[in-house]
Amino acid sequence: MRLSITMLALAVATPATAAPAGQRGDTLVAFADAFDKAQLTKDGTALTEMVSDDLVFIDGSGKRLGKRDFIAGWTGAGDSYEPIVLVDRVVTSLGPDAGIVGAETVLKGISGGTAFASHFRYADTFHRIKGQWRVVHIQVTRMP
Repeated sequence: MRLSITMLALAVATPATAAPAGQRGDTLVAFADAFDKAQLTKDGTALTEMVSDDLVFIDGSGKRLGKRDFIAGWTGAGDSYEPIVLVDRVVTSLGPDAGIVGAETVLKGISGGTAFASHFRYADTFHRIKGQWRVVHIQVTRMP
């Protein structure tokens, strides 16, 4: 099975298709939703734009990774993801230019021809930099 610990631990959130740049909205929640959609639809171009170059990604094993690892985990050839349901979503504003969006979910899909399911809680931290929202920190906690 090609599914790595990184893939098992990736932070995701809601539905299906990523909005094109410029249609992502200006609010924290709209950007968080577009970020989630970009992950689930494997939109590497959108993820490259949305993720800060100095992203800190803490996967479910506690390993610190960066932007390249995060995007590679979502865009693997042959991988696919089912729609997800967010449980206990929390949106925390840290002012007009920063905030945290987190929830619990189960990510299911196919990786390397093998079905998988991963239950986790995540927190995505967003910061508006030069007028554009970017994800700057992702923390994932695996759950039984």
